[in-house]
Amino acid sequence: MATSIPLLKIVVAGDGNVGKTSLIRQYCEGRFEQSRVATIGVDFQTKTIEIKGHTIKLSIWDMAGQIHFQSVRTGLYRGSRTAALVHDVTNPDSLAHLQSWYDEITVVVPQQRFLVVGNKIDLMPNYDSSEAKRFAASIKAPYLATSASSGHGVQKMFLGMAYLALKK
Repeated sequence: MATSIPLLKIVVAGDGNVGKTSLIRQYCEGRFEQSRVATIGVDFQTKTIEIKGHTIKLSIWDMAGQIHFQSVRTGLYRGSRTAALVHDVTNPDSLAHLQSWYDEITVVVPQQRFLVVGNKIDLMPNYDSSEAKRFAASIKAPYLATSASSGHGVQKMFLGMAYLALKK
């Protein structure tokens, strides 16, 4: 008799062009593409992993970052177990916008667990993460710096999300 593998829905959210799709591609496919077309609405990938001695399948939902997709996104958060709020370390506005992403998600999933991610750290190696860490602390979330380009922190990001998803 085949045992079923638990499926955990996780969400990657943040402004357009912060590198959400690149982070997911780097994790799922081990590759990075310099130029990307903006995600329309939502995209998703799955990846089966071993964690804490168990096999689980992550359903990774890549939310379109543009404001005009907000009405589409809202219903898509339902059923998610954790969310990464991603900002681009070279774009301070993308960090400032994380609060509205947090608010958008918690309206649908009030008990959501979060991970705050500063992406593109390869473009700004001396990035001062204190403001991002303050935001993360304010929503009781861990903070992590990543680079979809080099792969730095990407594995840690998705394993962290898997651990958070399993906590529920």
